[in-house]
Amino acid sequence: MQDIFAQLQQQGESLDSLVLTVPVDSFESYRSWLTDICAAFPDVEKIQLLDEPTAAALGYGALEQDLKQVLVVDFGGGTVDFSLVDLNLNQGQSKPTGFILRWAKQSFADNASQKVKTAKVLAKAGKNLGGSDLDNWLFDHFQKTQNLPKDALSMRLVERLKIALSQKNKASEAYYNPETFESYELALSRPEFEQILTEQGFFEDLDGLMAQVLQQARRNGVAEEGIDGVLLVGGTSQIPAVQRWLTKYFLPEKIRQDNPFGAIACGALQLAQGFELKDFLYHSYGIRYWNRRNKCHAWQAIINQGQAYPMAEPIEITLGASMNEQPSIELVLGELGEESMGTEVFFDGDRLVTRSIGQGQANVKPLNDRDGARTIATLDPVGYPGSDRLLLKFLVDGDRCLRVTVEDLLSGKTLLENQKVAEIS
Repeated sequence: MQDIFAQLQQQGESLDSLVLTVPVDSFESYRSWLTDICAAFPDVEKIQLLDEPTAAALGYGALEQDLKQVLVVDFGGGTVDFSLVDLNLNQGQSKPTGFILRWAKQSFADNASQKVKTAKVLAKAGKNLGGSDLDNWLFDHFQKTQNLPKDALSMRLVERLKIALSQKNKASEAYYNPETFESYELALSRPEFEQILTEQGFFEDLDGLMAQVLQQARRNGVAEEGIDGVLLVGGTSQIPAVQRWLTKYFLPEKIRQDNPFGAIACGALQLAQGFELKDFLYHSYGIRYWNRRNKCHAWQAIINQGQAYPMAEPIEITLGASMNEQPSIELVLGELGEESMGTEVFFDGDRLVTRSIGQGQANVKPLNDRDGARTIATLDPVGYPGSDRLLLKFLVDGDRCLRVTVEDLLSGKTLLENQKVAEIS
């Protein structure tokens, strides 16, 4: 990003708006990392973050084709994201006027008196499964069958094989190491490649994501047949087996794959030229508490996955002191991921014992678990157990910031008002 800014400066160009696209399943720390990077460019007046599938829906020209509800299937290098986007515009709104970045500043001025164009995310699901995983599966195949050494050259060759098999029924590449004089011919047919994907559970994972997103869609009143188009993004979407897999769910004429690499960038430009996005939260957010029964920390959700934002009304909870003469109350907030299960293996004497752990527990990314950030209120007078002391009001604003207002129920004072806690996803 710094190189791009440097090139713009060398060309005498100025930049006052920046749109960054992020995977749908990114945790808050990734968004914070992007924000920190952008802090190095103070001249940029407006910075926006947009889910990549939503950007793709705009960039595919779905509005011009009068597609109202589209499913974007976005395969990246390390992730796959499904997003059902409602592109119904409010009555009287005009269609986009262009994608030229140099006109963006003038476009903002022109659209100042117009009604905003909106895209609403109805359902989304994501997984850490991308093109690099397919490359590794191919390498493992050749490592087992031909003892292929793992180096930069071999990984590049298996990636080229993967790409070639999207166009041909059989592909081959030659591996030669000039230092060891080792040579291999790597050959693979499309059916063999598809068998590798099947054995790795690739299509089962896709079925799981599709089930999630269609279930969310039905909860929002959209049946499977009500989806107007399926837009494919990323190199993996060009694999014929992936496109055939989609025909289990949708008619072939609804599936589009003609702009897999440029759609996201085009959609980001549309956003910069006057789109606003109505979205919902992909993760739940909760508070940490001590579970006396299990003698461990646990998490209680306060804002659930699927919550639309900006929130019109706050979510309220009350807290009390847990000890006599308590001077302050701390609160650790976290971003709650999928529930996880695992197996613990240990020795009890000479016996090997296994037991399940983590059942019903969520993967959590703490947002404020650090010195100086946990305390939300100083109690004056000090607190005692037995009664509610604080009223907390949580909401998420249009900039994806989790904010809290804290009121002391005993003194009637407002201790914090609309205080930013964290930027969330």
